[in-house]
Amino acid sequence: MIFFKLTIGYILDLIFGDPAWLYHPIRLIGKMIAAGEKMTRRLFPKTGGGQVAAGGVMAAGVVLLSFFIPWGILWLCEKVHTGLAFVVETFWIYEILAGRCLQTEARKVMAALKKGDIKKSRKLLSYLVGRDTKQLDEGEIIKATVETVAENTTDGVIAPLIFIAIGGAPLGFAYKAINTMDSMTGYKNKQYFFFGRIPARLDDAANFIPARIAGVLMIVAAALCGYSGRGAARIFFRDRNRHLSPNSAQTESACAGALGLCLGGTHDYFGKPVVKPTIGDGEREPEPAHIQDACLLMMCTSFLAVFILNFGKFIIMN
Repeated sequence: MIFFKLTIGYILDLIFGDPAWLYHPIRLIGKMIAAGEKMTRRLFPKTGGGQVAAGGVMAAGVVLLSFFIPWGILWLCEKVHTGLAFVVETFWIYEILAGRCLQTEARKVMAALKKGDIKKSRKLLSYLVGRDTKQLDEGEIIKATVETVAENTTDGVIAPLIFIAIGGAPLGFAYKAINTMDSMTGYKNKQYFFFGRIPARLDDAANFIPARIAGVLMIVAAALCGYSGRGAARIFFRDRNRHLSPNSAQTESACAGALGLCLGGTHDYFGKPVVKPTIGDGEREPEPAHIQDACLLMMCTSFLAVFILNFGKFIIMN
């Protein structure tokens, strides 16, 4: 039954995207993380070790609550009526997935670039990435947008699909809690160098297998969508570990190879340069249309994931 819910939730996200009219559960998780950070920072010593422990306790609490609260609500819904539990969980799955939302925001950057509004495109990009965007030129804006679409193919779609398939919406929310904690605290700056260490490692662990699955699926998607499947495979196997993160380059490399771009490199974060390896050969100069290409690769990759999950279920049941 979970695969039927997953498929419906995926289709709803594909068509409608995030329901802007409704308070999103991930925002509640964000508030829980912020509250947990304040509480644990007060409870533990201000030493490096104390702050690592504080971050670990916060992470454990947030993940457990993010799993058991939805699980409890679904249990109560099931007691009322099976149909109610089905509707609630399917709607939650729709909210957990973020493919359409990511595509919409990326296209906004592309539209601003096509209008020649570099200032607006930088502003829109700043909502999607952690790097400083005020000094980026058009090519760097395009590459940054392509990178975030490629990387978030894992975080926003493939990993949630896999965790939902394993443990339903509750495990999907637990994964999103891990991912959100990393987004909020996984920085190597003065504030989070110690506190964010365990949340960041937890995110690395949660995404390790999904990122590699997503990278392989993106190679197949590149061939199916008329891009360079051979180039995607070549750059994937060569550059998939060329990143400060163990997971980010898995899909970035496949995307770079498929589109003939050079991604990565040194960029400023919080006013300081962070040196990162380059990914891909840069056979082509970045153009605004490459953003749309990256979005198409993401959507095709997610479609393949849903198809394989359902096909795998069919094989197991028969």
